[in-house]
Amino acid sequence: MGSPDALATWTAGLTTRSGEETERAAAAFAALLPPDTLLALSGDLGAGKTTFVRGLVRGLGVQGDITSPSFALLNVYAGSRQILHVDAYRLTKPESFDDLLIWDLAKSPWNVLVEWPEKVASRLPQGHWQMKTAILADGGHRFQLTLAG
Repeated sequence: MGSPDALATWTAGLTTRSGEETERAAAAFAALLPPDTLLALSGDLGAGKTTFVRGLVRGLGVQGDITSPSFALLNVYAGSRQILHVDAYRLTKPESFDDLLIWDLAKSPWNVLVEWPEKVASRLPQGHWQMKTAILADGGHRFQLTLAG
């Protein structure tokens, strides 16, 4: 595994072998994610999206419970930045993303983290970052970042 605090490692693809390792790597990634950037996390169920978000949010200084917004659809956290974590899995149409009032709630510096971005792709801003997650045959998890531009 390359260094999780190097952007090149994430764009080449990083593999983790446990939830704890995923959280540690994501906490290091937090320093690489620019403020006022949306990160879209795609991948199958169980691919590590929420575990990654938990580590990332901890890396941005949030204490306490960090849970999946599967039923609430949106969780908001305050750390060194405001973090808006969206789970779009249950949204039935892209326009439902607008109903969450993300851009009314976001106060700079912020990061919006969207799981299941394919459900709301037409509503995501230009220039967002994309993290693809996958479960490997040996049980590991792979994370690969695509930068905007």
